[in-house]
Amino acid sequence: MTIHKLIRKQTSIAVLFTMALSLLLFSCKVQRAVPYLQGPIDTAALSQVNLPEPTIQKGDLVGITVFSDNPEATAIFNQQMSAGISANGTGATSTGGSSPQMPGYLVNNEGNIQFPSLGQIHIEGLTKAGLALLLNEKLTPYLMNPYCNIRFLNYKFTVLGEVSNQGVYTAPGEKVNILEALGMAGDLTPYGLKDSIMVIRETNGKRSFGNLNVSRADVLASPYYYLQQNDIVIVKAHPKKPAATDQTINRNRTIITTIASLVTTIAVIINLVTR
Repeated sequence: MTIHKLIRKQTSIAVLFTMALSLLLFSCKVQRAVPYLQGPIDTAALSQVNLPEPTIQKGDLVGITVFSDNPEATAIFNQQMSAGISANGTGATSTGGSSPQMPGYLVNNEGNIQFPSLGQIHIEGLTKAGLALLLNEKLTPYLMNPYCNIRFLNYKFTVLGEVSNQGVYTAPGEKVNILEALGMAGDLTPYGLKDSIMVIRETNGKRSFGNLNVSRADVLASPYYYLQQNDIVIVKAHPKKPAATDQTINRNRTIITTIASLVTTIAVIINLVTR
């Protein structure tokens, strides 16, 4: 074999190896990250945060702790701390767990709670501040300088559609925005539309719908940017997203084609080397 033939054979082998490697690499499609908040941001206009005050809805679990200048008299207006689920005749329940939890009042289908010594109180539609004022007024005949600490104990929201982890999530600190919610759900899938995210919200028996585009900075000014309790977030899919069966077929077809091409390339290389 002449030197020129040997060089041509080695060159042919190198080219075939390069083609095989390229085929293997490019057969694995790399998905680009979904961009958020693109374009210029008007910091002056968006620096003022308009955080809506959530209102109490049916099905909410509200934690209420009463304080006053006479603690002994205050005790009868507070639920006992509990490590499990309880029902003490006041319409109250508490979340389960191994450590003590703040008991809560479950708002019934009429929007009422049963409060110790005060009886049934209608609280649906009130903010936490509004409920505190109402309770302070009702407790004043019994306590000196009463005041209340109020919390939402089941401040949850639901994320569905084209996200990595669909499910029901609990909002940390009673405040969560749409970007945090998507992060908790594992971000959008490659087929999720960042400009077509729907928020379904129910307030005082009325349902409203918000459409968000998280690729634009002006989403920060939307009244749906901050979620409220029981909101449902739906991330829509790209119209060209293949069905689940089509995805499986395409993936299997790609794998088979890649393997067949590699086998063919290796066979050609072996044939050249053994000549």
